[in-house]
Amino acid sequence: MGIEMKPAQALRLLHGNALRQTKDDSPDLTLRQTAILLTVYLEPPPHTVRGLATRLAVAKPVVTRALDTMGRLELLERRRDPADLRNVLVRRTVKGSQFVSEMADRLVDEAGALSR
Repeated sequence: MGIEMKPAQALRLLHGNALRQTKDDSPDLTLRQTAILLTVYLEPPPHTVRGLATRLAVAKPVVTRALDTMGRLELLERRRDPADLRNVLVRRTVKGSQFVSEMADRLVDEAGALSR
């Protein structure tokens, strides 16, 4: 089941969400940080730095820098994999879940406004 949307509407949806996010007290994430965050929250775990780098087609240090920022914001956390201490697992947090939920609510609101 897909949602029919014209390109201009899709851009307005993205624009409206970006405007609301910058006006709220919520963190101002880059597109890369948002992609990493949504990958962790929408795709099944486990998530590793190596796996996220592969998924986004970027180098591991790029993911590490993004995770440093999102870790300070408490949107994601990193832990050593107890099964293999060489791996670092990236995990969801309560604050991150709330942030993603609020993002989804903003997008739904913006999409509703487009259909009026």
